[in-house]
Amino acid sequence: MKKNIIPAIALAVISTGVWAQNKSYTNGKKVTVYTTAEGTSLRLSKTDEAEFKDLPQPLETQICIFVDPGKSFQTFLGIGGALTDAAAETFAKLPKDKQAEFMQAYFDKKKGIGYNFGRTNIHSCDFSSDTYTYINEGDSALKSFDVKHDKQYRIPFIKQAIAAAGGKLTLFASPWSPPAFMKTNNDILHGGHLKKEYYQSWANYYTKFIKTYAKEGIPIWGITIQNEPMATQKWESCIFTGEEERDFLKNNLGPTMQKAGLGKVRIIGWDHNRDLLYQRASTLLDDPAAAKYLWGIGFHWYEPWSGGEPMYDNLKLVHEAYPGKNLLFTEGCKEAFDLTKVNDWKLGEKYGANMIHDFNNGSVGFTDWNILLDETGGPNHVGNFCFAPIHGNTKTGELIYTNEYYYIGHFSKFIQPGAKRIVSAASRSMLQTTAFKNPDGTVNVVVMNPTDTKTNYFLWIKGKAAEATALPHSISTLVF
Repeated sequence: MKKNIIPAIALAVISTGVWAQNKSYTNGKKVTVYTTAEGTSLRLSKTDEAEFKDLPQPLETQICIFVDPGKSFQTFLGIGGALTDAAAETFAKLPKDKQAEFMQAYFDKKKGIGYNFGRTNIHSCDFSSDTYTYINEGDSALKSFDVKHDKQYRIPFIKQAIAAAGGKLTLFASPWSPPAFMKTNNDILHGGHLKKEYYQSWANYYTKFIKTYAKEGIPIWGITIQNEPMATQKWESCIFTGEEERDFLKNNLGPTMQKAGLGKVRIIGWDHNRDLLYQRASTLLDDPAAAKYLWGIGFHWYEPWSGGEPMYDNLKLVHEAYPGKNLLFTEGCKEAFDLTKVNDWKLGEKYGANMIHDFNNGSVGFTDWNILLDETGGPNHVGNFCFAPIHGNTKTGELIYTNEYYYIGHFSKFIQPGAKRIVSAASRSMLQTTAFKNPDGTVNVVVMNPTDTKTNYFLWIKGKAAEATALPHSISTLVF
């Protein structure tokens, strides 16, 4: 891997200016272009500056990205990844200089890609080296509750990430399964359902976790009710039907969070794929007693079929049907890790396409799966190895940056929390695009070209246009 990872990123420094005070975004202004492209050394590199010039009516033969900063949509929350046991354990095995590089690469806004958002697991998940809970088996009163397991790797890791992010990291937490004795299959693995007699004990478990982590110096911004509630897995998993999730939320979890003084901690439903997204959202949100506790709906990108197209329209339908609730991408990665394919360009393009389409259909944020994995795609106690944007080779101490990292960075580095998505429409289908206007007035337009063809285009705003080029298999962020 090239040694100039961080210096290349350091070139991408945003000029803030005073655009918010200007009536025109284009008069005498220039567009700065940052690009990542296959077959080049460009990685979030400043590649061009273009000036807006008059172009009153584009021709059919002129390819354009039409941007309208005056039309705005959802408010942007953040971008980040999951700080799992596997990520924390891999991090601990790296040399100190590589640990520092890793933290800077992810969380520094100028020298890295500026993550401000994250997820972690409530006791063990598949990306843990072992299976564990925070209580003794059978302790429904939770008297033995203790997060000492997490103090070895995960809690110190999260604290370093918070510090690297400038002292604040918006973090939500998800459970993969209740303890075995609380489930119908008496097994923390392999699905099963939460027994009704343990609904309240399990609800108490969330509040114990949140308050305990707060005492450790890690504020929890939100929780999801259950990771992948319709998947029976060989690892930690638990099935919740829509009705079970609804009833647990309205009768136990929601009221328990309120009584514990945690009413401001956001509760997120579903946390699974787009296929059943509308059915689950409607089951939860059509019940006012449940909906009042729900901040929004989380979703993943793992589609349970081969060769099908991602079901972005389901996201759009939920956004249109329930505009008062938030949509949040809570997990996604490339599965079936293969060390020989860490340079596969399709890895990043999958991220770029999903992020563009999800934002354009109403998502307020994006949470990648493991923020770091080792040279095996783990550790993972059930052999479910996956790709991550950065892999740490625990044998050599090397950090391996996949192009996933750079593709995510084209969003996370430039879009600020509180930004508003604005109109960005391509006149040709080979270009994919989304755009945001930041609180400071800067506008960021992301343009992805997943084809083999170099494409020249105009960034067009109300009769003014700046010329730009989309290299083959590239992603660019245009800032003005």
